[in-house]
Amino acid sequence: MLFIETQLKGAYIIDPERIEDERGFFARTWDRYEFEARGLNSSLVQCNISYNARRGTLRGMHYQIAPHAQTKLVRCTNGAIYDVIIDLRLGSPTLRQWLAVELSAHNRRTLYIPEGFAHGFQTLADHSEVFYQMAEFYAPDYARGVRWNDPAFGIVWPEAPQVIAARDQAYPDFGV
Repeated sequence: MLFIETQLKGAYIIDPERIEDERGFFARTWDRYEFEARGLNSSLVQCNISYNARRGTLRGMHYQIAPHAQTKLVRCTNGAIYDVIIDLRLGSPTLRQWLAVELSAHNRRTLYIPEGFAHGFQTLADHSEVFYQMAEFYAPDYARGVRWNDPAFGIVWPEAPQVIAARDQAYPDFGV
């Protein structure tokens, strides 16, 4: 596995390190020891999938607060997504900064998202499916969100959303 540290401290892009032969390739997508060696959270307790029928579907920006803050590993297993994270950690030098990464079935990249980050994505293809590995269980009473188009962040999305939940449009302006 190839770990690429991003400009947002603690967030990583993880590319598979392929071992190729005439059959195709083999690659690890998870190794507890590799994560622990980098000081990353290696406790996974829940896995989820998100299926999205239409290109332009926007989900996010979601997070959970302590004591149920979530570290996430996100990978697109079908189609493609424009995956976005925002650093919401108080006192962080990159507070309110965001990062976007294209995750696709083709590139097989994974995004490691530490606690304290909001997460969301927009689909770039019909029938996109996203696989999440979580280091904390979903706790509805601790679930929060920030608006996908909040001017406090200035996220640049690839296109206007075609499908978006009312909840994701209704979050108030962010304030710290």
